[in-house]
Amino acid sequence: MDLYSERGYDVTTVAQIAERAGLTERTFFRHFGDKREVLFSGAAALQDLLVTAVTDAPTSATPLEAVTAALEAVGPMFDERRMLAPKRQAIIMASVELQERELIKLAMLSTALADALRSRGVADPAAGLTGEVAIAVFKVAFERWVEEDNKRDLTQLLGETLDQLRAVTASS
Repeated sequence: MDLYSERGYDVTTVAQIAERAGLTERTFFRHFGDKREVLFSGAAALQDLLVTAVTDAPTSATPLEAVTAALEAVGPMFDERRMLAPKRQAIIMASVELQERELIKLAMLSTALADALRSRGVADPAAGLTGEVAIAVFKVAFERWVEEDNKRDLTQLLGETLDQLRAVTASS
């Protein structure tokens, strides 16, 4: 990430990344498919955590309650990365290619949540809609989190964003 911040994503090469990390390019490619994946390597763990939390939610939980449990589960994972998240986000926002990759990641997370809800017996369109809503809540809270001056934790911001969603839907 330091190289991306210093030089820019587009001009940073795999060779430079490998050299900075004290690796060969061959070793780099054993761990990452390309230089984008350095920024997205945690996506599988995030998806697993979200899906597990939905799966483990009480059977009495509504679809929104199940994804709320999932969102609450990821807060601590991100809080551990508090110092890197704003830098990562700035790198992504400076590159159209990375913004596209981020959108693909978010769409995959939404699909995974919807599939987890379907496995709980939630029918469509409710499963798909709830998965999309959960990722929208995550995205809004995450954007606030990386920009927050008061350093509130992501879990708190996720809760506030969910409360705002409930308020908007209740007044409709």
